[in-house]
Amino acid sequence: MFRNRHTGRITIAQFPNAALWIFFVTVAVRWVVAPSGSVRTTMGAVAVASLAAWAVDEVLRGVNPWRRLLGVGGCGFALAGVVSLTH
Repeated sequence: MFRNRHTGRITIAQFPNAALWIFFVTVAVRWVVAPSGSVRTTMGAVAVASLAAWAVDEVLRGVNPWRRLLGVGGCGFALAGVVSLTH
């Protein structure tokens, strides 16, 4: 479940890629600054899009089943984010 298919070592977490960093930054800024209106909506859309990009990448290229399951979970959160943005 946790064995890296490239190295054979155990991989549970990895250094975040650009898409995940963008997600973290937008969530942190929304939490600290608490923007409103179209700025909040735009930041939410950027956060959801970057989370979705990371999640799909993990599902398709994750180094082990655990990372792919994390990607599936991320897809679920991204889908929930899309639903929340539309309401």
